Amino acid sequence: MAKLKYDKLSTNLQEKIKSDRKNGWINPYRCDNDNCIRRKPNHDIPNLWRPAFVRDTEKIVHLPLYNRYADKTQVFSFHNNDDITRRALHVQLVSRIARNIGSVLGLNLDLIEAIALGHDIGHAPFGHAGERFLSEILYKETGRYFNHNVHSVRVLDDLFRRNISLQTLDGILCHNGEFEQQEYRPIYAKGFDDFDKQVESCYIDGNSAIKTLVPSTLEACVVRICDMIAYLGKDRQDARTARIIDYNYKFNTDKLGTENASIINNMTVDIIENSYGKDCILLSEAAYNDLKKAKKENYEVIYKNKSINKQYEEIIRPMFVEMYYVLLDDVKKDKTDSIIFKHHINFISNSLKYYDAEANYLSEEPNQIVVDYIASMTDDYFVALHKLMFPDSQYHIEYKSYFEGFICEV
Repeated sequence: MAKLKYDKLSTNLQEKIKSDRKNGWINPYRCDNDNCIRRKPNHDIPNLWRPAFVRDTEKIVHLPLYNRYADKTQVFSFHNNDDITRRALHVQLVSRIARNIGSVLGLNLDLIEAIALGHDIGHAPFGHAGERFLSEILYKETGRYFNHNVHSVRVLDDLFRRNISLQTLDGILCHNGEFEQQEYRPIYAKGFDDFDKQVESCYIDGNSAIKTLVPSTLEACVVRICDMIAYLGKDRQDARTARIIDYNYKFNTDKLGTENASIINNMTVDIIENSYGKDCILLSEAAYNDLKKAKKENYEVIYKNKSINKQYEEIIRPMFVEMYYVLLDDVKKDKTDSIIFKHHINFISNSLKYYDAEANYLSEEPNQIVVDYIASMTDDYFVALHKLMFPDSQYHIEYKSYFEGFICEV
């Protein structure tokens, strides 16, 4: 691999930051705790030991679905290898990188942490392939789309109704890390009415609406760019571990470097250098061009790998279809002894009634209930359930053993 190259902040900016800190400078564009907006403003009153956005983080990490990050794969779903990244690590990396940047920029670190740790909580099993398959079926049946960022909002705001702040929900909705930009400029004056309209438009218009989403805080802008920073180099490490690419494969980005450590460092330095004291998050032209180039390289040599996508398309896709329609039939026929009732509907119904005695989960459109259930699954849960439901199915996954071609990258 290439020798790592680490950029540093300019001397002038370092001196300015030190001076600002000495003089007690406060970033006028940060989201203060006093600006926290909730649907139920008289609940979750902040105090000294549990400030506004700390409460959001704690609500998120105590949700049952937070546990399931641990077995939701990022890219490489067919490897029994604990050294390959799961979403549990990814959200922590996003939080760590974003907090490092936010700390120097003088932003609200509690809000950054809440957005980062919650941003993928609605992700389907089997990564973006599972997301795509679920969306295709839902659209066929209802004309509505499934997107993991929108479903993350649904998990927090509808299924579990934890009274999460607008700022956190908005950051989660707008986090989508597939659309790189050179400038991330917040739309500051959002309310729940605006937010709810955006959520609904994403269900109706799909990716065309997703592409128009703009966060309402600088903190959310930082998380959005850090979602990309966290996976670009890490996916390259995982690709080597999984033997998808050769250990000595050379990527070509210059400004950012080519490996995980340099990408994180150099993107962090570039963002701080160009964003400090501003009302938006900016990248230099060189960093922006390299970011696009790095993503393109990842797609060409990793994400579009034929051996990976063959299993997704020929095995996982039909498994989704088989499972979806049996579960849908069980909901429509009100089979209360079925798996979806025992393992999902009853659980969500009881949770909802704790916060809203009038809530009736079964009044939801049946396809949405099935989507809620499948999206909540981990990869292993999905595979185990499919085997239980279809013991004679022709579809099964062939996992690569931990020891099959294993290498450990230090």
